[in-house]
Parts: sequence; C-alpha cells; structure tokens
Amino acid sequence: MYVAIEGVDTCGKSTQIALLKRRFPGAIFTKEPGGTALGMKLRELLLGGEAKSAKAELLLFLADRAEHMELVIKPALDKLLFSDRSLISGMAYAKGWDELWLKSLNLFATEGIVPDKVVILELTAKELSYRLSQKSHDSIESRGVEYLLELQERIKQMTALLGIPSLTLSASLSPEEIHERIVSGLALKG
Repeated sequence: MYVAIEGVDTCGKSTQIALLKRRFPGAIFTKEPGGTALGMKLRELLLGGEAKSAKAELLLFLADRAEHMELVIKPALDKLLFSDRSLISGMAYAKGWDELWLKSLNLFATEGIVPDKVVILELTAKELSYRLSQKSHDSIESRGVEYLLELQERIKQMTALLGIPSLTLSASLSPEEIHERIVSGLALKG
C-alpha cells in the first residue's frame, strides 16, 4: 500500500512519519520534494525561494516528482510505503493554474501512479498561527497563515480531484492519538 501523509507545514507530518517508522520498521519511507539525490538539491532550491516565477517552481516540483517516482515509488509499490507529501501537495501548491491541466502534468510525472490512500492532517487557524509563531519560517511558511489555510483546503480539493480515498484527522489531537487513528483508519497491522 502506498500512503501519502499530507498537510500544511507544522501540522505534524514529520512526527507521524517518525511514529510510523517505529511501528512499521520494514516499511519504506520517503518524502517529496527531496526523496532522491536530485530531489534534495531541488528541495533546497524550492525552500530557499530560488525560483522567482510560479512556472519555474511548478517545473522544479514536477522534475522532483518524476525522479522520485522512477527511483523510489515504482520499485516499492509491492511494499508498505509512506510518503511525506505527494503529487497532492504539488498540485495544491501550484495555485493559479488550471486544475485539470495540473492533474495531467502530475499524472505525466508519476506515470499515472497515485497513492492508494492519503492521510490529511488538518489545523485550525488558531493552532496554525500558534505553531508558526514557535519557529523560523522557510519561503513557503513566510507566505502566512491565510495562504497556508487556503493551501490546506486545496490539499483536500486535489485529493478529491484525483479520486484518492482519504482520512482527514485533526492535527490538534495528541501525536499518539493521531498515530493510532492512522493505523486503525488505514487498517494497518503492526
């Protein structure tokens, strides 16, 4: 099963990935962007704000996604695979483009492969504001609370557009409660 963990920055994706790694030591874990050598370089460019145009940013994400699909996802499709983000985030972040065109480009990059299930960790405006106030910001987080809340909605919309079954959980629950809900909601054994 290929499972994507999705949500805006500070929602707790990394915490959940760490808990899943302990629970499922034999599973494959990856992330987008940055799940390959090329992806790590592209991630640095993206989070550093190097791309000054929306088109360049979109194309960098697509390049990462194509490489990631070829080197990480496709070879692991017969295993339990967790990804910190996926094409869903890529499509959600690509604001301002036609959704069907984005879907087409992303499915081209993934060769039509999408997660079997997606877990969406959702934050309230209040919780998101608090969490952002507790850390320094990368170029994405610097866009602010309203941008991230809109992005959170777009993540849900892109999941629906792609027809991927999803499990949406409140990110304000305790990490342990979220973890148990992920495991039971996905009917995972471990």
